[in-house]
Amino acid sequence: MNLFQSIFGGREETHDHYPESLIEAAIERAVDGTDARLRLLPGYRKRLRAPVIHAIDQVIPLVDNIPAPVAAGPREFTADSALCAFYASAAAMLDHFSRDRSLQEYLATSEGRGAERVTALVLAERTQRTTLGIDLAGETLRREVPQVTINFREHNVVDPRDSEPEARRQLKRRALDHLLFLALTRIGEVRVERTDLRRQRDLLRGKLAALKRGGWSFNPAEDEHPDPAALTSELEAITGELAGLGTEDRVLENHLEIVADLLDDAGHQLWAETVTLHIDAMNIEREPQDPAARQLVLHELHNARGGRSAMLLVSIAPRDLPQREDLVTAAGRYLY
Repeated sequence: MNLFQSIFGGREETHDHYPESLIEAAIERAVDGTDARLRLLPGYRKRLRAPVIHAIDQVIPLVDNIPAPVAAGPREFTADSALCAFYASAAAMLDHFSRDRSLQEYLATSEGRGAERVTALVLAERTQRTTLGIDLAGETLRREVPQVTINFREHNVVDPRDSEPEARRQLKRRALDHLLFLALTRIGEVRVERTDLRRQRDLLRGKLAALKRGGWSFNPAEDEHPDPAALTSELEAITGELAGLGTEDRVLENHLEIVADLLDDAGHQLWAETVTLHIDAMNIEREPQDPAARQLVLHELHNARGGRSAMLLVSIAPRDLPQREDLVTAAGRYLY
């Protein structure tokens, strides 16, 4: 199965029932995206079925609840508070779009070349910085006033498509893939933990054996392990941790359990939150009643590992993007 093939098909999906083809495709995608050897386990499909359905239950509303796309063009820029917050100017926004690799690769496809408008998700990291600035209270100019400035950086255009439904379909696929990425990350961590614990266990066993033979050497005993009882206690603790990670002959079962548990916990692994800010034209936080304040309602994507990105669905007209000269043509002007 092609790992990058989309598994969500517009009219097939409903919130109370999914076609068997979608469920089966999602199960196989979960295996391909984590550990293909899971197919060696009897009953892996049955074990993953309920967790996969639960993950789909979480992914579909997560994407469907992203607000409708905003027109992101030079004429619409100043009218939309989110665009004004995300980008310093309309020119900066369009320049970013023209440089974004994902968008440019899509526009180079047969589908993208013929698109009058492109819908895509813009992700950006929201940061804030407290500084001392100047503020006007009535007719009084105040200096050294603490101010919180909101910034957006690391902008990234995700899943550009020639229609909103197709863009959302791709985003659902991406959200499910992100859950699989989290599961694969955990599998890798367990491998490292198991390797490190085995090293510690073997080292302690060696030290304990040396002590039981009558001491390390003619040198004084190391302070960190003063007696066999302390070593034995530490060895037992490490052995217990190893047992919790599972034995080597149960590696695949442990991996299957990790994937199933994470998908079954999808709502706590990947979710969206609404954040309401009141900022002025300089992205400085203001009180809601401040005349300079404009309300900005953000939808932010979070994952269980602390990742956080502001989301903005946009509709882009490719004709608005500045033309970029290719490097070969530019180099030719200097060489000849």
